[in-house]
Amino acid sequence: MNAPRHYLQFNDFSRAEYEYLFARTRWIKERFKRYEPHHPLFDRTLVMIFEKASTRTRLSFEAGMQQLGGSAIYLNTRDSQLGRGEPVEDAAQVISRMSDIVMIRTFEQSIIERFAEYSRVPVINGLTNEYHPCQILADIFTFIEHRGPIQGKTVAWVGDSNNVCNTWLQAAEVLDFQVRVSTPPGYEVEPERAGLIGTGHFAHFDDPMEACKGADLVTTDVWTSMGFEAENEERMRDFADWQVDEDMMKVANPGAVFMHCLPAHRGEEVSAEVIDGPQSVVWDEAENRLHVQKALMEFLLVGKIEGDCA
Repeated sequence: MNAPRHYLQFNDFSRAEYEYLFARTRWIKERFKRYEPHHPLFDRTLVMIFEKASTRTRLSFEAGMQQLGGSAIYLNTRDSQLGRGEPVEDAAQVISRMSDIVMIRTFEQSIIERFAEYSRVPVINGLTNEYHPCQILADIFTFIEHRGPIQGKTVAWVGDSNNVCNTWLQAAEVLDFQVRVSTPPGYEVEPERAGLIGTGHFAHFDDPMEACKGADLVTTDVWTSMGFEAENEERMRDFADWQVDEDMMKVANPGAVFMHCLPAHRGEEVSAEVIDGPQSVVWDEAENRLHVQKALMEFLLVGKIEGDCA
């Protein structure tokens, strides 16, 4: 058997492969909007393994696989032998013999890497503590829909240097755009944890207003990610000056858009006026998880399809 292709972090794919995926996503989404069936994954099975709670990830993968003609099976570690101590390596060998593709939403990146090493089928990172590549895939496609190519543009990240931030930094290196990150002291980006090759596409700003000046996209996430709930009270104090508000959006480019991977806490990391305002594209961003992941699963299982999305 040929070794399967996995998608564990954003830099697993090249710029050319992303250009194909974005074009393919547009083609798939247009067919979806016209209610035209597209079933390239007929009789294929996706297994979804969840250790972390989810709304958008489960819905988008499950609905997406069904829309491609396949089926999806939900496994929660609490309800499977994984939750009773079965080695990840053993589970990978069994699950990958009974399915065609696996999506995992878990804690440490090492868990998904161990699973992928022993899997006979493609493995997709649905979220880990370190990375969230499917989210940024959707975010960049959304930017392209609204504003065109992201190459050479500036993204302002305001808040915690979490898994979503890390993935934005990887995407900037692959697709050649700039990311300005502003975090409170003590929450700065860790280049090694982010998996950065260089620093030419990344800059840190102590002042979030400075990070947002002239940005084409302003984005953020919750101040307390899953797994860090014990730090919530401390984080509420530390991040108080890092709320994305109307003043920050005013110093960005006039055509700048706002994104948030959701769920959002209005009045904390973002004001209601911004997330519900005219520059916000969060609902398109959420929907596009469905379409980019369909293109991703098709690519991993079928390969590049010539002609249709040219």
